[in-house]
Amino acid sequence: MNSSHKIAIIGCGNLGTSIANGLLEQADFSAQNLHLTKRNPANLFYLQDKGVRVHSDNVLATKESDIIILGVKPYNVAAILKEIKPALDPKKHTIISLATGVTLDEMYEVVSSDMVVYRAMPNIAADIQESITCICGRNNILESDELVKQLFNHIGFSITIDEALMEAATVLGACGIAYVLRFMRAMIQGGIQIGFDAKTASQIVNQTVKGAAELMIQKNMHPEEAIDKVTTPKGCTIVGLNEMEHQGFSSAMVRGVLASYEKIAKD
Repeated sequence: MNSSHKIAIIGCGNLGTSIANGLLEQADFSAQNLHLTKRNPANLFYLQDKGVRVHSDNVLATKESDIIILGVKPYNVAAILKEIKPALDPKKHTIISLATGVTLDEMYEVVSSDMVVYRAMPNIAADIQESITCICGRNNILESDELVKQLFNHIGFSITIDEALMEAATVLGACGIAYVLRFMRAMIQGGIQIGFDAKTASQIVNQTVKGAAELMIQKNMHPEEAIDKVTTPKGCTIVGLNEMEHQGFSSAMVRGVLASYEKIAKD
């Protein structure tokens, strides 16, 4: 992706705004090439000061863009595609849907069969260019694959997966950030109980979680390998870990992941 590519984020909610903020942090991205649309776009007007085009005209945004990112709720995807269909050009446009559970087949029921269409699932860490984004597509060629991956690499790291795994990717990557945040909140609460004020506990927990993640990434380690380095015989770490397991910590995490997945599958 280069500075000449024009992008529209249609239905720009929290996730769309995170993507927009991530793109705007890139030195080679021009704010004038970004359209953000929303039925009531007032809470996005502050981005106009940066040069972003903020409005509610989805057709105009489509006509003036190359990449169309659909940030609308799943039940609105078909309606939006029908609205912008007259402005879509298979030779020009790439469509990327962020909607959970809306398949490529369902989108092709509305758009032309020769359109290049992707599904992508980033998370809200896109706001600080630290998202993990899982991508799948159809009618995709190497050029479009590279374009879409570059776009999402601007807001973190992207991987290509089979469409059959997109719902699982939503749970692990998008819902998963909430799981981690809930764990962090609990750890902060524990820190307060053992004597820290809330601000100091947050600082310690935030950096500890960040360090743990970087350790896994940079050393390419399995978590248990790193845990073994911390758990000394008869030490306080293993006592805490064992107590968490007695209380069902790992089981609760797995059950939570499965519950979220079953909810997506059911809907």
